[in-house]
Amino acid sequence: MATSTRTGGTNGAANKGNKFANAGAAAGGFVGALGGSFVPPVNVTVNNNKNGARGGGGRSHAESLLPAPEFTSPAQVRNYCNTLRAAAVTLSIEVAMGAEILKGVLAAVPDPDGRAFGSRVRAAKVARKMQRSADALRDAAKNAAACYAVFQQEYEEEIQRVRHRARKPQQPVMNWAQQ
Repeated sequence: MATSTRTGGTNGAANKGNKFANAGAAAGGFVGALGGSFVPPVNVTVNNNKNGARGGGGRSHAESLLPAPEFTSPAQVRNYCNTLRAAAVTLSIEVAMGAEILKGVLAAVPDPDGRAFGSRVRAAKVARKMQRSADALRDAAKNAAACYAVFQQEYEEEIQRVRHRARKPQQPVMNWAQQ
């Protein structure tokens, strides 16, 4: 007679059903009114640089998403604008996703007056403000890219002057002593 370590009968079926009932909460780490629904996962990365003191009194990376605002070369202007653009694009996507999640969560709260679609209307009003924040972050990304483009246009003469001086073509030098 063989014994099985598996739980059979109703306990095994109950555990299987429970596993799938909590799939929404496990996917996004969200436990609340919509615990069984789909919530996209959100990853947060934190870099802890304890020795992040920079020269010139700049903020460490752990305190800021942007590099220190030191604009002593065109490369630093480009780096700052590109970093700002990338951060704003990432944040705008996350805030837009947050607005949709907020709208879904708030729409599940019943309307106190019992109006048809009243909870959806209230949820949309609240989430609209967060969506405007996402739109503003998207506009900040566009303006950061435009900032560097305008910098290149306005300071083209100075950039070209240095670029030509820095890239003089080297003519081969004839060494007559070497025969």
